[in-house]
Amino acid sequence: MSGKTVPSAILLLIIGNALALLSDVIIKLQDANAPIFQFILVRTLCTLTLLLPLIRQVDRTALLAGWKVHLLRAHISIFGIVCMIVALKTLPLATANAVFYAAPLLVMLLGVVFVGERLSVPSLVAVLSGFLGIVVILRPVAFDWASLSAVGVAFTLAIGVLLVRKLPAGQSTVHSLVLVHLMMLPTLVVLTLVEAAPWDSSLVLSAFGSAFFILCYQVTVLKAYRWVAANRVTSAEYTGLIWAILGGWAFFGEQPDVYFILGALMIVLPLLWLGWHEHRPRRKLRPQHELQASTIQ
Repeated sequence: MSGKTVPSAILLLIIGNALALLSDVIIKLQDANAPIFQFILVRTLCTLTLLLPLIRQVDRTALLAGWKVHLLRAHISIFGIVCMIVALKTLPLATANAVFYAAPLLVMLLGVVFVGERLSVPSLVAVLSGFLGIVVILRPVAFDWASLSAVGVAFTLAIGVLLVRKLPAGQSTVHSLVLVHLMMLPTLVVLTLVEAAPWDSSLVLSAFGSAFFILCYQVTVLKAYRWVAANRVTSAEYTGLIWAILGGWAFFGEQPDVYFILGALMIVLPLLWLGWHEHRPRRKLRPQHELQASTIQ
C-alpha cells in the first residue's frame, strides 16, 4: 500500500479506540445494581439487530461451519463480558483498560502452553515486563474481585484470539459474529431467568449504545488492517489508553497515579519494542501477523 494510506489507517484506529472507550463509559455509568445478565442479553440482541443489514455476508450453504469453535467462543465471550462489567464498574477506567491490554502478552504465553509455540527472548522480556506491570498497577494489597475480573477479561480476549485460528478458512467476520451471538442467546436467557431481576427498560438504550460503539470499533479495525500491514499501524491501538485516561478524567474525575503510569509503560512499551524488533529484521523475508485483542468486548 502507499505511504499515504498508513496515516489514514492510523487515524481509523485512533477513532476506533475512542469509540470502544465510549462503550466502556456507557457500562461504567450504569447503576451499580443493574442486572448484569439482563444487560448482556439485551446487548447481544442489539448486536444481532445491527448486523441484520449485513446478513448477506453469511454463507447459508455452510451456516454452521466451525460451530464447536463458535460455541466455545460464545461462552468465553459471556464470561469475558461479565468480567469486563465488574471491572469497569469498580476500577478506575484507565486502570481497567491498562490490564485489558495485557491480552497480547497472554496470547504469547498461551500459545506456548496450548499451541507449542516458542517464545523468543524479546517476547519473553515483553511477557515478564507486562505481568510485572499488571502487579504494579493493581498492587497485591489491592487485589480483589474487580482486579481479578480485569485479568479475566485479558485472558478471555487472549483465548478468543487463539480460537480465531481454528475458524473455517474464508468464513466472513459477519458470519462469525452472527453465529457467536446467536449461540450466546440460550445461555444468556437461562442466566437472566436465574438472575430473576425485574425488567429494567433503561438498559435498552445503554445496551444499544454499547453494542453500536463496539461494532463501529470492529469495523475501523477491519478496514485499517485491510489497508496496510498490521505491524505498520499496531502502535495506534495503544492510543486506547490515552482515551481511557481522558475518559476517566472527563466523566468520572479520575486521575491516574504514578503506579498506573509506571505499570502501563511496563505493559505497552515492551509490546511496541517487540513489534519493531520482529518487523525490522524480517520485513523482506515474510509478512508479519500481529495478534490483537480487539474482538470483542
